[in-house]
Amino acid sequence: MKDLFDTAGVRTTYGSAVFSDHVPSVTAPWVAELEAGGWVDVGKTNLHEFAYGVTSQNLHYGVVPNPRSPSLTAGGSSGGSAAALVLGEADAALGTDTGGSVRIPAACCGVVGFKPTYGLVSAEGIFPLAPTFDHPGPMALSVDGCAALLDLEPPAVSLSELRVARAWGGVAGESVEFPTAEAVVPAFMREVGDVHRELYPEHSELYGENIRGKIERCIGVSDAEYEGAARAREELRERAEAALERFDVLVTPVLSCPVPPADCVELEVRAAMTLYTFPFNALGWPALAVGGVQVVGRPGDDALVLAAGRSFE
Repeated sequence: MKDLFDTAGVRTTYGSAVFSDHVPSVTAPWVAELEAGGWVDVGKTNLHEFAYGVTSQNLHYGVVPNPRSPSLTAGGSSGGSAAALVLGEADAALGTDTGGSVRIPAACCGVVGFKPTYGLVSAEGIFPLAPTFDHPGPMALSVDGCAALLDLEPPAVSLSELRVARAWGGVAGESVEFPTAEAVVPAFMREVGDVHRELYPEHSELYGENIRGKIERCIGVSDAEYEGAARAREELRERAEAALERFDVLVTPVLSCPVPPADCVELEVRAAMTLYTFPFNALGWPALAVGGVQVVGRPGDDALVLAAGRSFE
């Protein structure tokens, strides 16, 4: 599991030097639920510090490699979970997704990653990035592997039986105009700033240089910027619902760019890597990454999205 999930008696760093010696006393509920169901923990996986990055270039614990394509980034922030799957170190993995952090590494490393409907999986016991955008989600080598971690049974339907919309160059379905969510970003940033508003001043020297500037900008988001972004989020919801009105699922690419090199500058690739993933964090809709394709559905249609994903698989 991503080292953002609390595990009782096991060091949990959140990818940061600030918590290098942190040992929780309580296990995150989703982890405890899976343990009770027979899953066995095999380890904690590295991540972009505090889950705030799309490359898993961690300046404290090392850069997560991409085992399929060593010259390219593994993606982030759940890069370690994707890499562990490719290397056969786990049958399934847990990640978190606030702007694409499950789906991006899944696309970069060639595994499957699923961001469920907001609230379907408890975020308790997981260090937050931006709470109303945070989605814990499963990663696996197959769609069924993701479904098993959520105890979901996808219905036996194929894409040919569904009304499929496509956006941004999606590979199947009727083309629709679907909005992106750049105007919502200040709302996300304000929430990040609120998480670190007291922690950062006390421990700023322990934050990695590749997130320090981002955290400072988030803490500086004004009330007016936040309120404008909150309005944009409501407008996004209205436009998105109208765009998908006649359809069952939406199909898009995961990334708007080629997978960047392993030594890329995260700030230079962040916007392009999250352009097609972040809208569904802002909306809270279920979104699956499989084979570089993103399959999206309305809130609560998680099993249907997984079923459609099987067709691409």
